[in-house]
Amino acid sequence: MSSSLLLFTPTTKVLHLHHCHHLSKPILSKPIRKLLLLPPPMQASKNNGGGGGGGKKDSADAPDRIISAACYLYPFLDGVQYGRYVLTQFPLLQAPLAPLLPFVRLLKSFPLNSFLLFLVLYFAVVRNPSSFSRYVRFNTMQAIVLDVLLIFPDLVERTFRPAGGVGLDLVMSMDSTVFLFLWVSLAYGSVSCLLGDVPRLPIVADAADRQVM
Repeated sequence: MSSSLLLFTPTTKVLHLHHCHHLSKPILSKPIRKLLLLPPPMQASKNNGGGGGGGKKDSADAPDRIISAACYLYPFLDGVQYGRYVLTQFPLLQAPLAPLLPFVRLLKSFPLNSFLLFLVLYFAVVRNPSSFSRYVRFNTMQAIVLDVLLIFPDLVERTFRPAGGVGLDLVMSMDSTVFLFLWVSLAYGSVSCLLGDVPRLPIVADAADRQVM
């Protein structure tokens, strides 16, 4: 329990400036996916590897699926502090996160760890077409773009620090929304990748497409 309290202590995280799938039978029902603005599933292609374009509907290789699924942990672990309010209000939600505690501690153990991981993912994976398929690079880039977007809620928190009232309620709502979006993105992205489908996250998919050659 002490480890959970350590994880979700409401401290403001200083983010670096670098923050600047679906199944053939979808896991999320159509009404829920429509509510979350999630697009319909796309099948991965060995030749195309994800992102835009059609191509043959051959599943991605198992190693590509695992690597792609693991990449979606990056933005979730980097933004897990935004769940401090919702996890305090609903303690039962902490249980599924318990296995991720060692990775959270590792990422937060040194201030530059997140930035170093960003550099590794971008230059060693996204910009390395000779070693990784487009499927892996597209999903990695989606995770990176999602992480970069975390700079906006961070700037809001650093600019406005309400002690109570409506201001605090707005900050709490923003943090909880960010956390739940990260959680849905992790589940949607990783499960889709494990099944060889191409997850296209709202807002970030088009940006990822432009970065992946």
